[in-house]
Amino acid sequence: MPTLTVETLCLEAGIFSASESQHSESLLYGVTDGKAVGTYLEQKFKLYLKEKYEFLQGNSASGIDFPGLLVDVKVTSIRQPQSSCPFKSARQKIFGLGYSLIIFVYDKTDNSENRTATLSILHTIYVSAEKTADFQMTRGIRNILENEGNKDDLIAFMLDKNLPVDEIEAGNIADEILINPPMQGLLTISNALQWRLQYSRVIDRAGQEDGVVAVYRLIS
Repeated sequence: MPTLTVETLCLEAGIFSASESQHSESLLYGVTDGKAVGTYLEQKFKLYLKEKYEFLQGNSASGIDFPGLLVDVKVTSIRQPQSSCPFKSARQKIFGLGYSLIIFVYDKTDNSENRTATLSILHTIYVSAEKTADFQMTRGIRNILENEGNKDDLIAFMLDKNLPVDEIEAGNIADEILINPPMQGLLTISNALQWRLQYSRVIDRAGQEDGVVAVYRLIS
């Protein structure tokens, strides 16, 4: 079997999305738990790929679904397009998560007559790793740098934005920013025990700029 690549992953995600949008599933009828729906779709997508490609499967240690490609799968309802993500470092909010995302955005409808549910995949989006930082955090930092800001300005901004770091770590990150300015991120990342990723912006911008690919879009 051929080895899975990012290109074939995106291609197959589009084909899978179109097929899944036509599928009636009794297991999901009446299910309101978004995590259960997400687990169902992720597992089905991986089984679909497993029949056609060789790839390294993720586990709890790697933390992402396709560690060989550095891509993680996210599944979210259009009604509240967000999901959780492991917190590794406050730097992720500035420099990105360290891996890319494939995001399936669905709208679930139940059919009470035949007691099945349909997951209409409205959007499937690939977000490259360099675009996975927080939008407002990176925009603020880039504005500071463009306006001749220095290390003190960067530290003050990070602490003002409640980045989960102390002053020493904020200073270390500021030094890193001055050497390696971050790219503009497109996610909204909320502080919590786990990061809370919100996807409205990438849904809106998919296909309109580099690094955010509209893999699939349901044409109504």
